[in-house]
Amino acid sequence: MSLAAASCWLSALSLTSNSRRSAPHSFIVFKSSHHPNHYPIRGKTTKLLPKSAPENEAKLLKFQQSQSDEYPHSNAGGRSTKTTTGRTQPSSPTSFGIQKKKGKKDNVVDSVEKQVETGNLQGAAFLNAVVKVYCTHTAPDYSLPWQKQRQYASTGSAFMIGEGKILTNAHCVEHDTQVKVKRRGDDTKYVAKVLARGVECDLALLSVESKEFWEGAEPIQLGNLPNLQDAVTVVGYPLGGETISVSKGVISRIEVTSYAHGSSELLGIQIDAAINPGNSGGPAFNDQGECIGVAFQVYRSNDVENIGYVIPTTVVSHFLEDYQKNGKYTGFPCLGVLLQKLENPALRACLNVPTNEGVLVRKVEPTSPASHVLKEGDVIVSFGNIRVGCEGTVPFRSTERIAFRYLISQKFSGDEAELGIVRGGQSMKVQVLLIPRVHLVPYHIEGDQPSYLIIAGLVFTSLSQPLIEEECEDDSIGMKLLAKARYSMARFKGEQIVILSQVFANEENIGYEEICNEQVLKLNGTWIKNIHHLAHLVDSCKDKYLVFEFEDNFLVVLERESAQVASPSILKAYGIPSQRSADLMEPYLDSVGQNEATDQHEFGDSPISSSEFGYEGLLWA
Repeated sequence: MSLAAASCWLSALSLTSNSRRSAPHSFIVFKSSHHPNHYPIRGKTTKLLPKSAPENEAKLLKFQQSQSDEYPHSNAGGRSTKTTTGRTQPSSPTSFGIQKKKGKKDNVVDSVEKQVETGNLQGAAFLNAVVKVYCTHTAPDYSLPWQKQRQYASTGSAFMIGEGKILTNAHCVEHDTQVKVKRRGDDTKYVAKVLARGVECDLALLSVESKEFWEGAEPIQLGNLPNLQDAVTVVGYPLGGETISVSKGVISRIEVTSYAHGSSELLGIQIDAAINPGNSGGPAFNDQGECIGVAFQVYRSNDVENIGYVIPTTVVSHFLEDYQKNGKYTGFPCLGVLLQKLENPALRACLNVPTNEGVLVRKVEPTSPASHVLKEGDVIVSFGNIRVGCEGTVPFRSTERIAFRYLISQKFSGDEAELGIVRGGQSMKVQVLLIPRVHLVPYHIEGDQPSYLIIAGLVFTSLSQPLIEEECEDDSIGMKLLAKARYSMARFKGEQIVILSQVFANEENIGYEEICNEQVLKLNGTWIKNIHHLAHLVDSCKDKYLVFEFEDNFLVVLERESAQVASPSILKAYGIPSQRSADLMEPYLDSVGQNEATDQHEFGDSPISSSEFGYEGLLWA
């Protein structure tokens, strides 16, 4: 399925771009732009589901799926998937074994790191804190949203971090129906509960209530960010055996990396130690026995070898602190702007930027708080007290630079950031509220079950990246819809692209049977904001006809009363339990004014980033 999905998406991009940028951090997944060779590392999978991704991805990886944006990625976890506020005073994360390190004034991280001698970790007692994860998954069927797919099982790795908590990868427990863990040298499996799941950072927090499980446990301590060429030891339960596995290597690179499962870009550590399916969620240690990160994905290509990725402790501590403060995972914030590099001196002079720094604001997302503060044409020259270079980078340690968005990822949802900007040649400071990005076409579905509405056999649902992945297998998603999913921005909170997924043949809908995956724009002349809005329009309609308007002025007309009478018998004939999903039975609350952002309904006109069109002059922040 992932191969078909990637092929479908590549075909869509080929229509709009003559060249693509080839880079390890550029994934091709419907959720974001990721490289098809980047895979979340999945563990051993018991495949019961003929339509599931594990089998096809296994052919691609020779083992198998965070999705990086959700599919062709290799999570080191144990399975394959389709590949998904105000801030209080920070609380101390020491209970999770997090060790914070202060940085120098103009550097993101202190450049002075302790060097240690190579040691033998294989017999270390703290390896007993590394556990094996057994998960049973039941994923939604996005093409038939009233049901779920057949369950399948997988294995992965995890480790104890104190206070009765276990840390693993989100993709290891995605769509979980049962999670069990087993300690090293023990035959007993204990039921675990998923407390929090961070899709963006591919991390999940588990708990085990059994006191017996924790007897003699020694939680693993999180260490500082390592240096290049530091030794690293990856521990887990990969394929090839049932006992714990230890592999060694060195730190090859530290930079902002695409996360396959989360379709996001956060700080990542590249290593050359062997990471295989089942390693996902396992810790990576330095020579002092401190955990420097969590194994989560690999890069597969005929041109490279031994490229694995570890989630650093800076990202892990952000996830844990977020959970501690809010009692749930709220996500990584986003500035919500499309930026252009300012390497050209003439361009800087034209914008009245006196120094060799800053990035140009090309576009501001309408749903971002920055839309009330920043304008197109502004030049961002600083974030807090950190100066932003003309290539969109900031100082990192003493001799390195890193992508500007790294600074944003260190903030929490609801935080404010001070930006230094140049507007019309005038320097000024502005305050911007940071919140997670609102995606018009989501990468993951809240609550895991998609919404749907069936009217006289016409099945309506909202467009999502998992649905695109499923439908691309049969090439039933059109290029125009793919382009909208990739490039369009949400204009208001709650906006969705609503599509007519399929039509169940019946005499009431004669002539419409062949329609599938077409976007519906209006019902009886009213623009449709989301699928809940569509359900509300149908319920409140008093007209004789239901007139659905699609793109290119295509019409579907149903006689309203006749459609209502026919619907129950159609549902019974096709074995569908309900006319709509449970969430659409709730009263509709319009969070957007009748005329706000709905006068025009144009999609696909948003600027695109470098990873999407092969032009490195554009950046998302």
